[in-house]
Amino acid sequence: MPNLPKPRLRRNRRGELVAPVETAEPQAPHVEQIEWGGLRWVNIEHPGALERAWLEEHFDFHALDLEDVLSRNQRPKIDIYDEYLFSILNLPVFDRAAKRLGAGELDLFVGPDFLVTIPNQPLQPVEYLFERCRGKEELREQLFSRGSGYLLYRLVDDCFDYCFPMLRKIGNKLDALEDDIFEGRSEDIVRDISNAKQEIINFRKVIRPQRPVLRDLEKVKSRYLSPDFDLEIYFDDIVDSHERIWDMLENYKEVIEALEETNESVISHRLNDILRVLTSISVVILPLTLIASIWGMNVRVPGQDNLADFFFVLGGMFVILVGMVAWFKRRGWL
Repeated sequence: MPNLPKPRLRRNRRGELVAPVETAEPQAPHVEQIEWGGLRWVNIEHPGALERAWLEEHFDFHALDLEDVLSRNQRPKIDIYDEYLFSILNLPVFDRAAKRLGAGELDLFVGPDFLVTIPNQPLQPVEYLFERCRGKEELREQLFSRGSGYLLYRLVDDCFDYCFPMLRKIGNKLDALEDDIFEGRSEDIVRDISNAKQEIINFRKVIRPQRPVLRDLEKVKSRYLSPDFDLEIYFDDIVDSHERIWDMLENYKEVIEALEETNESVISHRLNDILRVLTSISVVILPLTLIASIWGMNVRVPGQDNLADFFFVLGGMFVILVGMVAWFKRRGWL
């Protein structure tokens, strides 16, 4: 049996023999692709240096666009080139760690024969459509046969349709808050109202900047639409969906502000009731305290040595108490 080659040992600073460190294999870029009929959909999540090098090798994208892909917190925009267009969209994403609504960024490169999607975090509508296209050949043929423009429409449309279930949850939360206010839990739901208001504000911050981007996308869509299909109305539907989302957010903004004012009014009204009762009790006790103070002075007073006068004074105090309570109830102060 031939001898196997032995690893060459080296000495460290102390003169001890140590084995050489094995070099790790180079990592491959995390790139997923689907191709049908000459159209390719490339999906890259969490892009890094390896993914950027892969994009530079396979596509002729502008360096500034690649920098925007790797940077965070980019505003929605659209850049139009002769060979492709580059667009950035933001989608509302619920951050479970922070327990609040945030923005997820989706970078898009669209050309005549390719669509590149680069989400900076997992986006459910993108993942869902990509997995469906990869698993169902019929759906892949249906979407890819109409060109990259139609595939772009389906992707963007699914992303905005994903907003409606989130909006319905916010609407249900507002209905529950309204019920809690009138069930006497006004003081307990102050934080819930603040959280709901913050969600609506964050939602508006995500949706509002995309209005000009969608209108610009509607203008340049014809470059990537297949001439065999009349898809003029499809991109108009995306703008309509965006407008409906914005209208619902405007409505929710007015509702949460009204609920906040109503809750403050209920709390203020309850506080006024408490102060009214306490003030009434103080006024009722005041004459009784005055009588007790007069007969409790360290000087001689009428009836000091007579036990019957003591009960007479108590009876007078009781009559005053009953009379003032009855008068306060008649006036509605108690």
